[in-house]
Order: sequence, then structure tokens, then C-alpha cells
Amino acid sequence: MELFDTTQTGLERALSGSALRQEAIASNIANVNTPGYRRQDVDFQSALQAAWGEGRSAVEAVSPAVSVDPTAAVRQDGSSVDIDVESAAQSKNGLQYEAITTVLKTRNAILRSAIGIN
Repeated sequence: MELFDTTQTGLERALSGSALRQEAIASNIANVNTPGYRRQDVDFQSALQAAWGEGRSAVEAVSPAVSVDPTAAVRQDGSSVDIDVESAAQSKNGLQYEAITTVLKTRNAILRSAIGIN
């Protein structure tokens, strides 16, 4: 029996993906007025969901990566960054990050309690 299961590994991957997404959003906001800049995003959730049912090694293989968002509308200056979209994405990502950390803290507290560490 392994100490950390697929869920633990998946939560850690989700946390890494969320942190990387935050970096992409920060880059987007920093470049909102840069002509020709293309909005970046990190899509790790679909890959993580697909791997989840295939076991821990598949979840460990999920590697979040930054990519250009091809669906974002392009302004006249060639930039595809919309500050309102980025602000909403930043808020959503922050909430997801917080939720993931809460679940991880709870799981760790349960584990510590089970092995007698308070």
C-alpha cells in the first residue's frame, strides 16, 4: 500500500497547473498594451481528467504547459489580451488554487491524525 494515492498526486499536479496558469495570466496582464502579443493560457484540467482514470503513473505524466490561446479575439493592434477576461481568469484561478490547497491541507491533517502526529 502506497502512502500517497492517485488523488494526492492529482491534487499536486492540479496545484502546479494552477500556479503555471497564474504566471500566464500575470504575463497577459503585463502585456495588455503590447502590440501583437497573443494571450497565453494553461489547459491542464482536461489532460488531468483524462489521466485520472488510468492511474497514478498517468496522472504523474501530466505536464501543464503554457500555450497561445487560439480562441481569443484579436484587437486592431494585434494583441489578443482583454483585461476584463484576464481579471476574471485571475479570480477564478485564485479560487481554484485556494480550493486545491484546502483539500490538500485536509488530506494531510487526516494522514497526520491517522499516524498519531498532531
